[in-house]
Amino acid sequence: MSDTRHIIAVFGATGAQGGSVADALLSDGTFKVRAITRNPMKNNAKRLHERGAELVRADLDDDKSLRTALKDVYGVFLVTDYWEHMDKEREVMQGRRVAELCRSLKIKHAIFSSLENAKELSGGRLEVPHFDGKGEINDYFREIGVPVTSVRMPSYFENFLGAYRPVRSDDENCFILEIPIGGVPLHGMSVRDLGGVILSILKSPEEYIGKDIGLSTDHLTIAEYAAIMSKHTGKTIKASKLFPEDYEKLDFCGAYEAAGMFKLYMMGLDRDKEMTRKLNPKAVTFEEWMLENKNLLNLR
Repeated sequence: MSDTRHIIAVFGATGAQGGSVADALLSDGTFKVRAITRNPMKNNAKRLHERGAELVRADLDDDKSLRTALKDVYGVFLVTDYWEHMDKEREVMQGRRVAELCRSLKIKHAIFSSLENAKELSGGRLEVPHFDGKGEINDYFREIGVPVTSVRMPSYFENFLGAYRPVRSDDENCFILEIPIGGVPLHGMSVRDLGGVILSILKSPEEYIGKDIGLSTDHLTIAEYAAIMSKHTGKTIKASKLFPEDYEKLDFCGAYEAAGMFKLYMMGLDRDKEMTRKLNPKAVTFEEWMLENKNLLNLR
């Protein structure tokens, strides 16, 4: 008997966002999953194949491979990765390429992992390339008439295990969360919960096509994040007194751009906790996430 389920092409299927989406779709079983990857030999790709995903090799810079990957597809989940090459124009071209193929192949529903256009939102005061490029791609999907839903992730809770990991203070009496937004609350969410959101959107296209959906499961100050981390690790963790203007002077690649992102966060971005919970009732709060992941911090 032939399989008549709709095919969903998932870009970045071996990464954080795409991996979450592929996992949710495979676990649910309503849709067939076509995992798009540049390297089908990756262990993550092989695991997806073992669970029933079709693996297709394609590159966002290669129109021919993309056309093959999107043949006979009903829907697409697209995530682009600015940080792979740190070239906004290249990211925009990648997104436009997929948008144009969605139109020419008459794909019924595209879901794009977008972000706000910081330059536009700030009246030209801020430029945050990894935001701005995604905003431009989102606009292009709409301009050429592709049926699209955009989702806008907040800061990942997983960042607290990496870029936002608390650092030991100079006097070594405590740890500091060096997130430079003062007392302004920061939206957050676990990236693993994105998949359930996308599954719900795909199941109700008439409700979500044409919408921009800002996601979040918590909206806490850095001091509140620090207090929850202290509670579950037994370590004293405090919020820093840094602001973006301090951050952009730090000596590391991307400091200036990161400072622009934090300035954007301080402006307040449109994220909807209630909608996120509607789309994925199992999505966790920061405290729930922290309870599960406290040992991964390994603060010493």
